[in-house]
Amino acid sequence: MVRAFPQLSLLFVYLFAQPALALPAPMDDVELLEKSDVVALVRVLSVGCTSVTKDEQSGEDLPGYLATLQVLEVKKGEVKPGDEVLVTWRAIPTGIVGPWAVYYYPGEEVWTHLTKRSGGVTYASTWWNAKGEPVKPPQTTDLPTTVGQTVTMTTKPSE
Repeated sequence: MVRAFPQLSLLFVYLFAQPALALPAPMDDVELLEKSDVVALVRVLSVGCTSVTKDEQSGEDLPGYLATLQVLEVKKGEVKPGDEVLVTWRAIPTGIVGPWAVYYYPGEEVWTHLTKRSGGVTYASTWWNAKGEPVKPPQTTDLPTTVGQTVTMTTKPSE
């Protein structure tokens, strides 16, 4: 019985001393606003697949995306209603804990927080909770998985 204790201790250390796989804390509204270059209500016009790369750990093929967002209202940033901005992100492997990537879907209207990527031409979501609940739901949540494919809004919004 005495000999089993060190083994149990090692098992405990092994099970609980692993790197945390939990999602980092969400940014609060103040921090999101401070760290964002653009805070706006946007309409997602289209989403295209720009790349597919194999994830080193899972071996899964992960698409990279480029979305075209039309600005509807602005809270912060050097954009104005009617402008279009480009947002990039990469899919995450299935089974990963948390929403590490922020996805945009054609037709949805949503408040979002964006930061400029290097080069200043495209944006990325500021943090994993940078996108609010849709003001208007997407027309589809099916995104392309082949380079060169694009999913576009199927109907034009009435304004």
